[in-house]
Amino acid sequence: MSSELAKRVLVGVVAAPIAIGIVFAGGAALAALLAVVAALAAWELFRIAHGSGLNPMSDVGVLIAGLIPLVVHAHFLGLYGGEAPLSGTALAVLVMLVLLGASVWARGVNGKPLGAVAVTAFGAFFVGGTLSYAYALRYSDYTFGDATLGLFGHNASVPAGALVLILPLMLTWASDIGAYAVGRSIGRHKLIPTVSPGKSVEGAIGGLVTSVLVSWAYIAGLLHPATSLGLRGGVFGALLFGAIISAVAQLGDLTESLLKREAGVKDSSALIPGHGGVLDRVDSLLFVLPVAYVLLGLMVVWAR
Repeated sequence: MSSELAKRVLVGVVAAPIAIGIVFAGGAALAALLAVVAALAAWELFRIAHGSGLNPMSDVGVLIAGLIPLVVHAHFLGLYGGEAPLSGTALAVLVMLVLLGASVWARGVNGKPLGAVAVTAFGAFFVGGTLSYAYALRYSDYTFGDATLGLFGHNASVPAGALVLILPLMLTWASDIGAYAVGRSIGRHKLIPTVSPGKSVEGAIGGLVTSVLVSWAYIAGLLHPATSLGLRGGVFGALLFGAIISAVAQLGDLTESLLKREAGVKDSSALIPGHGGVLDRVDSLLFVLPVAYVLLGLMVVWAR
């Protein structure tokens, strides 16, 4: 095993259980994790933007990206929202106004203020906003109460929202692993070589098939028995959900590859040994989480 692969495996073995534990814990712990990940991913995205010749207000953008999951958590706690004047939309508008006002001093006439504000706002909301859908999935309307898991002959109560959130996370990982394994073993036809030379059509199909199978197995073997939740269409719905999530995950991966190719960089950073940057690890989730939230909202049914 190469040293890079060893680092990759070691980081995964340590990080995955911690992340899953925080998903089950939920609340402030999940919001804090999302805030840290969003801030780091936004910092890397703004580095890529600088490499592309753009000049975002990186410090402000990183701060906004990190605050968005915390604001979502505050909304869940009832600290704002509803009919109150300080709604989510009002906050987003105020952030835009603050950015425009700050550009007067931070960029001036010759600093391309419009471009700076546009890239800063896009980067902050693209990363912080999409990752916040993990919190929304964890506490969605159909995840009230506890689920019952049978473990080693005993029943254990766990939050239903955690099992729902783990579904798109697991499908994203399954798609990535399936695409990598099939692509490395039998990949012959390049998918989009101008964007990502290493990805193949065979790998993309392998990722999709793996995600579809895991989706069916997870929903039928765990989610349905534990939470009494199912998807419209039964088995077909589970397979369709897995296929869509895999396609969206691969699109997210390709999108980041496109941005990095424009900037002329291989990885978003070197923050994670063996894995590159934080953005390299969550690029697919930026697309998957909002799509999964919408799909589950449309497809989830009570299936006791």
